[in-house]
Amino acid sequence: MKTVLVVAYHFPPGGGPGVQRVLKHVTYLREAGWRPVVLTVENGDFPARDESLLARIPADVTVIRVPILEPYGLYRSLMGAKGAAIDVNVNKTEQQRSGWKAAVAEFIRATFFIPDARVGWMLTAVRAGMKAIAEHNVDAIYSSAPPYTCALIGRALHKRSGLPWVAGFRDPWTGFLTTPTRWWLPAWIDRRLERSVFANASAVEVAWQGITDDALRKYPSLDPSTFVHIPNGYDSADFPVVTDPPPAQFTITYTGSLYGRRNPATFLEALALLERRGVLRTSDVVLRFVGRFGQDVLDMMAASPFADSIHNVGYVPHHESIAWLLRSNVLLLIVDEAPESAAIVPGKVYEYLGTKRAVLALAPHGSAIAELVQQTQAGISVPQSDVEGIANAIAAMFDRWKQGLPLAQPHSGAIEQYERKHAAFQLAQLLTTLTS
Repeated sequence: MKTVLVVAYHFPPGGGPGVQRVLKHVTYLREAGWRPVVLTVENGDFPARDESLLARIPADVTVIRVPILEPYGLYRSLMGAKGAAIDVNVNKTEQQRSGWKAAVAEFIRATFFIPDARVGWMLTAVRAGMKAIAEHNVDAIYSSAPPYTCALIGRALHKRSGLPWVAGFRDPWTGFLTTPTRWWLPAWIDRRLERSVFANASAVEVAWQGITDDALRKYPSLDPSTFVHIPNGYDSADFPVVTDPPPAQFTITYTGSLYGRRNPATFLEALALLERRGVLRTSDVVLRFVGRFGQDVLDMMAASPFADSIHNVGYVPHHESIAWLLRSNVLLLIVDEAPESAAIVPGKVYEYLGTKRAVLALAPHGSAIAELVQQTQAGISVPQSDVEGIANAIAAMFDRWKQGLPLAQPHSGAIEQYERKHAAFQLAQLLTTLTS
């Protein structure tokens, strides 16, 4: 069995979707002939924590935890904020950018934290990585970004060891939704680092095709054959057995984060429209929101005519989140209509599909999500701005629910190809090819 060193900041006890991809790779790589050794942080300041995921790490997997100097304590002191490192209220909305403290913090972030605020981890991670390579007879390196510092650590280990290196990306790098607005010099440095990673990696593994398209658009001289699309997925082994009776009310559930442009405004507007038309009463429906939500979104929910129908569950461990999905009739997915969002396929989409529940996707026409919903016959996709279309979709699903008819007819074969195990096997095949 060959050995791969996995460099990942987001790893249990960190929570959220970014953890799942790496954790499942680590879980199933061994079945494909690769023994993972994980290099992660000892004291990460995670946006969310899920201690239950620690039990999901296979007992025979070596996990090396390396200290990191995190800057977010200083950030919170400056902003007078509490809680997680990057919460949904620390995003680039107009309200959050106002004030001199926010301006100073954003300038510091954009100027000195390149490629991101975890860059200080390189001081300890590269040394620990080289030690792990020697002690565990490592055959290849795999890094998972963001944070993009992980890619720089992978590049450094690749150059020092000469081992093949797969640079994994769950999101694009520069110019993405979460990228700070940098002035020309740090922006130039950031792009130089990005191109260097793409050019030096033995292969670039991407979670959705838009990441490859973005990289090749910015750097046309890159070799397209080095980019490999291994989609996200779901793990049916994570799905709990739910013995509850079917919901007595028409139940729509959203899981994840909501803030800024990714918000339920038009969804709530469509519901209000149906109420005015007498199609749907507030007592007919349960709207369940599971996750982390910005104050702007919470205010939006409170102002809705359906406020009494909304159950704000908050952030829960991963297996509980899936259980809420299984207790639902319709799963709501919201993607904002920014041009850069059309290619995004969040990892939770596949868990939605894995439940075989009907999906209502608010996503741009022709987007990757709209095509995925159509391919799997999992439900309906409507642009977020199409209030009338959203209202019609909800009304149609509600009518079928009242009649006891299926709300969708998911294509099991199309969905089951996205089991997490298949993705891990694809990565193992790539690693085997690079080390042959």
